[in-house]
Amino acid sequence: MKLARRGPLGAEIPVVETATGVLDAREVTADFDGAFFATAGLERLARAVAEEALPVLVDAETMRIGAPVPRPGALICIGQNYAAHARESGAEPPSLPIIFLKVPNTVVGPNDAVEIPRNSTRTDWEVELGIVIGKRASYLDSPEQALDHVVGFVAANDLSEREFQMDLSGGQWSKGKCSPGFSPLGPWLVTTDEVDHRSLGLRSWVNGEARQDSSTADQIFDVATIVWHLSQFLALDPGDVVLTGTPEGVAFSGRFPYLAAGDVVEVEIDGLGRQRQEMVPFGTLAASIGATR
Repeated sequence: MKLARRGPLGAEIPVVETATGVLDAREVTADFDGAFFATAGLERLARAVAEEALPVLVDAETMRIGAPVPRPGALICIGQNYAAHARESGAEPPSLPIIFLKVPNTVVGPNDAVEIPRNSTRTDWEVELGIVIGKRASYLDSPEQALDHVVGFVAANDLSEREFQMDLSGGQWSKGKCSPGFSPLGPWLVTTDEVDHRSLGLRSWVNGEARQDSSTADQIFDVATIVWHLSQFLALDPGDVVLTGTPEGVAFSGRFPYLAAGDVVEVEIDGLGRQRQEMVPFGTLAASIGATR
């Protein structure tokens, strides 16, 4: 299934995207949050879809698309998980997964505008495969157990401010990762039965010019290894999101200019949909975001 959320920020409606229409899922759940996944919500939803028990959402195509999962309890990221990206960053490919955190309030919809942070001169893009956790994962015995704890996948843009990340960080990357709007997700959460995460093409563009073009087959650490490894150090709960790293082709490589107000970033992953963000000046969105959170 393709799960999505449509409507204004803070009032999104959970829906199922099908070939014949957008179905309103509110008869099954108020939202696609951790409680939904933890209580067999996906099974109830699949049954309702199969029984044609969900109404079509009127005017769905005119509605804003929100992030397919609401604010996650944890947003965990894997750094330098493609060898070519590690090299363009001036580093050797890691022998163990590099972990850093983003704050959950960075999550926005796939087509929402994003502010350039105040004092930023090095805002960057990163297309990434996102994992959505469906069942608590803690101290898994092996990577083979990991996919039983994954409910699906999302496209993500791990936006970053490289000066904050590298020069002002004090040695930890999250300062450059946590500006408002820096984690667009969606447009859909696609369940594990409908996508092969092992070989997905992922691409990005800035102002229509190609930047990244790679495949998840080139990841150093695959999805199962990442979830298993993380479970040795923390507990992953239903609704949590894990971003799995970006391929080469970012501004940090020195080959492309950093983002500025007015630039348009697009990212796409096979089977998971396409995003589009217009970068806007600092202060443009503060009032509207503050009023809804």
